[in-house]
Amino acid sequence: MTDERSLNIDDIKQICVVGAGTMGSQIAQQLALHGYAVNLTDAIAANIEKGIAGNRTQLQNRVTKGKLTQEKADIALELVKGVPSLEEAAGNADFVIEAVFEDLEVKQDIFAKLDKICQPHTILASNSSTIVISKIAENIERKDKACNMHFFHPVLVMQLVEVVKGPDTSEETAQVTMELSRRMGREPVLMNKEIFGFIVNYILGHMMDAAMDLYKGGYASFEDIDKAMKLGLNHPMGPFELSDFSGVDVWHFVMLQRFKESGDPKDKPPAFLEEMVKEGRLGRKAGRGFYDYTKK
Repeated sequence: MTDERSLNIDDIKQICVVGAGTMGSQIAQQLALHGYAVNLTDAIAANIEKGIAGNRTQLQNRVTKGKLTQEKADIALELVKGVPSLEEAAGNADFVIEAVFEDLEVKQDIFAKLDKICQPHTILASNSSTIVISKIAENIERKDKACNMHFFHPVLVMQLVEVVKGPDTSEETAQVTMELSRRMGREPVLMNKEIFGFIVNYILGHMMDAAMDLYKGGYASFEDIDKAMKLGLNHPMGPFELSDFSGVDVWHFVMLQRFKESGDPKDKPPAFLEEMVKEGRLGRKAGRGFYDYTKK
């Protein structure tokens, strides 16, 4: 092991993922597919079992389709250990990835605990899709060893990882995180300065704002806006289809968080989006969003 103040990529042997939802469990499994031992932990023990079971199904599907051997699947599944105790899961980790839901206070609390639990050399990364690391790591000592490491859903399929440096993140931390992303079979991009939403969600957020403004203003139907974006820009999905796919409530939440941060009335979610959330029209997962999926 190198000096406690630094960490080399080859020193990373044990990884901890905090949060066993869809994102966290798949991050853990993607790491295991590339030979890393992972402790998967969650405040709710049942989530760990559910996450590991979901991974087993995903990998077995790959085996059935001939995309993965049974031996490699078994090894990868064995490398992910469910550990309910945060102290036990993170105490010997060289690298920790936090993947809980998008709540700043919850993330700050987890980072404060990890700062005390983890070894001095351990890097702490957050999978937050919008919240910058300077806020999440605001109350910890090792600010230089903290960064954003944003994966995309579904992690076992999507290639991109956004690595974001905060004002206190060291270059060493950023480069180790970039290399870990590559070694787990993903393609990282580096943001040298942080901004709400990072690259993808920053650009996508502006696109969604424009699409919703056009719809709200009566300039075009949401169906025609989607059609224009797909046929005119070759997007696989239009903005309203994407909202349904991701979850109308998810987009409402992201816009609400941006509004709370900026205070700009232009960032406030449109009234029709809030109404859809209240009515339970949350997109594909609810059977109805902008589109009606019960008829398909």
